[in-house]
Amino acid sequence: MAASVPKQIEVPALPSKAKEITIKIIALTALTLALGFAQGWASSRYYKPDHVAGFNLGVMHGILMPAALPGLLMGQDLPIYAPNNSGRLYNIGFAVGVNCCGTLFFGISFWRPRRR
Repeated sequence: MAASVPKQIEVPALPSKAKEITIKIIALTALTLALGFAQGWASSRYYKPDHVAGFNLGVMHGILMPAALPGLLMGQDLPIYAPNNSGRLYNIGFAVGVNCCGTLFFGISFWRPRRR
């Protein structure tokens, strides 16, 4: 009488650390290029120097300010801060936008839930 052998389940191998880092670098580069081109395209069409920026536009500029780095590195002259603004409300909106963007970025990047 032959003993039956239980079926073995094959577990797929995890990608190597080098492959994972390479994929992340490629994805980050693609995202950076997309942000740079998109912001350059949008700023030339939607930025009106004669428009007075208020709180809402300040929040928008604050959120998009970190995304301006790729465009600036690519040699585009992107408007980051509206010189023609309403004053204190625009500045508060800009600060709120920058802080919200930073909180989301660092919260997603470094926060890890506890495993039970």
